[in-house]
Amino acid sequence: LHDYWMYRNDNAFIKNKLVGARGILDFFSKYQQADGSVKNTPYWAFVDWAGNMGSGPSGSDGSAAIYDLQLLLAYQWSAEMEAQIGLKDLAVIYNQKAEQLKATIQRKYWDEGKKLYADTKEKNGYSQHANSLAILAGLVSDANMQAVAHNTLTDKSLTQCTVYFKYYLNQAMVKAGLGNDYLSWLGIWRENIAIGMTTWAEDSSLETVRSECHAWGSSPNIEFFRTVLGIDTDAPGFTKIKIEPHLGTMTNVNGVMPHPAGKVAVKYALKGSKWNINISLPQSTTGVFVWKSKIYPLKSGVNSLVI
Repeated sequence: LHDYWMYRNDNAFIKNKLVGARGILDFFSKYQQADGSVKNTPYWAFVDWAGNMGSGPSGSDGSAAIYDLQLLLAYQWSAEMEAQIGLKDLAVIYNQKAEQLKATIQRKYWDEGKKLYADTKEKNGYSQHANSLAILAGLVSDANMQAVAHNTLTDKSLTQCTVYFKYYLNQAMVKAGLGNDYLSWLGIWRENIAIGMTTWAEDSSLETVRSECHAWGSSPNIEFFRTVLGIDTDAPGFTKIKIEPHLGTMTNVNGVMPHPAGKVAVKYALKGSKWNINISLPQSTTGVFVWKSKIYPLKSGVNSLVI
């Protein structure tokens, strides 16, 4: 719902669905303990087809980092929507609940020695899943970001994300500043192609997977535009546009992304020691271009830069 709010100018639809979002948060709030941590939620607590994530990790207190982090993100997203198009008093409550959860997660699961978030309070298991969401939820400090991202990406003792949860893993690594490596993270998708598949499988066990056309394995379909070309929303309704490319070793790249008001077109070409950059934004939109930490304002229509 939050994604739709950020990418489509359709507040009437979102406002109509906020009632349902409130009901979902109310359901999970009933399983929150005094410190905000979620305990013993009913039904199938599936996270991913990996390690103990299929049935869900659980500590001796009935809680686990992954569920606390999911609820934290839900409170954060709902607070943003309620503050702008819903009930402002609810936004205050959701923000308070989010702050409580952030403190609890940091206290219960952070392992200073490993520079990682553990799956449970016992700190006897770690996963890419929990640490990816910790980065995305804003828990990781600038001082620890490089270490957490490096450990999450390279420590093979962690429970590894399968193809669908790599959507969050890769987003977290981009947020941590590693986006120029994105094309090197696509091994499982290259394996799909190598065995003759033309759509993406449900999970990473390609020899036994039964669903060979599964939407949740298709994250490169957006990340080629959002991460590589760098085109992303910077305000609800995509009314502001942020362009921050992660080209890796590529030196001549272009593409077009649909937008509610038209199209966003970008072209990057390295000529000698200078980048020739052309960006076209739809009418009635503005944006920024981010290149090596420097921000350049963008206007509607054609923008040309030589950097």
